[in-house]
Amino acid sequence: MVVFKQLRGLRVSAEGRRVSTFELFFDLVYVFAFTQVTRLMSQENSAFGVLQGLIILGLLWWSWVTFSWLSNYAHADEGIMRLGMIVAMAAVFVTALAIPEAYDDLTGGLSGPLVLAAAYTVVRLVQLGLYTVSARADHEPLQQLISSFSAALLGSGFIVAGALIGGQAQTWFWLAGLLMDFALTYATSVTGNWQIRSAVHWTERYSLIVMLALGESIIALGLGASELPIDATILTGSLLGVGLSICLWWLYFDMTALEAEHLFRKLEGRDRASMATDAYSYLHLVIVAGIILFALGVETTLEHIDDPTRFGWFGAIHLLGGTALYLIGHALFWRRMSGRWKKSRLVTSLILVALVPVGAFISPLAAMALTFVMCCGLVAYETTMYATQRATVRGEE
Repeated sequence: MVVFKQLRGLRVSAEGRRVSTFELFFDLVYVFAFTQVTRLMSQENSAFGVLQGLIILGLLWWSWVTFSWLSNYAHADEGIMRLGMIVAMAAVFVTALAIPEAYDDLTGGLSGPLVLAAAYTVVRLVQLGLYTVSARADHEPLQQLISSFSAALLGSGFIVAGALIGGQAQTWFWLAGLLMDFALTYATSVTGNWQIRSAVHWTERYSLIVMLALGESIIALGLGASELPIDATILTGSLLGVGLSICLWWLYFDMTALEAEHLFRKLEGRDRASMATDAYSYLHLVIVAGIILFALGVETTLEHIDDPTRFGWFGAIHLLGGTALYLIGHALFWRRMSGRWKKSRLVTSLILVALVPVGAFISPLAAMALTFVMCCGLVAYETTMYATQRATVRGEE
C-alpha cells in the first residue's frame, strides 16, 4: 500500500533542477535504437532504405521529445512518472528490437511491422496518460490536452494502418503519420500553454541525447571494423573515424551548447517554451539525423576500407553529406537561438556537399581523411577566431 501511494505521486519540477540518473538510464534504450536504425539503412543500402530508416528515426525522436517535455515538468525518477517511464522504456526497447524487420518481415515469429507499431503505440499511450495526470495536477485547459491526444492518436493510427497494409504503402503511411504528428503538435503548441520549468534541465537533456547519438557513431565505427583483421589500414581508418567523432563533439559541446544554455536561461514564459519547441524539439532532429547518417557513412567506410578503388556514391553521400547535415543543423539551431548564422559552419557544409562527387571516386580511406581534414580545419578556425568569446563563455560555467 505504501509503495502504491508513492507511485501515485507527481513531484513538479522547479528552476535549477538537473537531469537525473534515471533519465540518463532511460535514454540508453535510444542508443540501442539508433544503432538499429543505422543497421537497417546499412542492410538496405539504397536511398529508399535510408528514407525508411529516417522515418523510424523520426518516430523514435518524437517519442523521446515528448518525454523531454514531461520530465521537465515533473521529476522523472519519482511517483507516477517513474512508473510510466519504466513501462515506456520497455516499449521503446521492443520497438528497437523490431527495427530490422520494420519493413521486411522475416519468416516465422511475429510480424515485425506490427510489433513495432504496437510498441510505439504503447509508448504514445503512456505519454498521453502521463500528460493527463500532469495536466490535472496543473489545471491545464482541457482543449490543450485534447489537441495533444488528437495529434498522437492520429499519427499512431497511421503507423498501425501502415503495418497492416504492408508493402511500399507502409512506408508512405508511416511518413504521413509522422509528419501529421509533427505538424499538428507544432500547430497546437503555438497557442498552447506549455512551460519549461527548468532551463538547465532542458538544455542538459538535449546535450545528453546528442552525446548518446555521437556514441552511436563510435559503435558504428567499431561494428564496421570488427569483422576485419587488424592491419595498418584498419587502424588508420579507425583513428580517423574517432577523430571525426571528436570534431563533431567539439563543435557542439565546446561552445555552442554553453552559449545556447546561457541564452535560454534568460528567456521566460512563452518565449522560453517557443524557443524550446523550435530550437530543441524540432531543429535538434536535424543535428541527430546528421549524426546517424554520418555513422552510416563511417560504418560503410570501415566495411570497405581495404578497397583501394572508388568509395561509391552511397558511402560518400552519407559520410560527407551526413557531416554536412550535422553542420547545417548547427547553423539553423544557432540562427533560432541568437538570430545570427554560424557562417563558418554553413560554408563548410556547402564545401562538404560539393566534395561528395570527389569522395565517391576516391578510396574509402581517402574519403575519410578528406572529411577529417575539413572538420579539423573548421574546429581550428573557430577556436582561433572566437578565442576571446570562447574564454568568456567557458569562464561563466
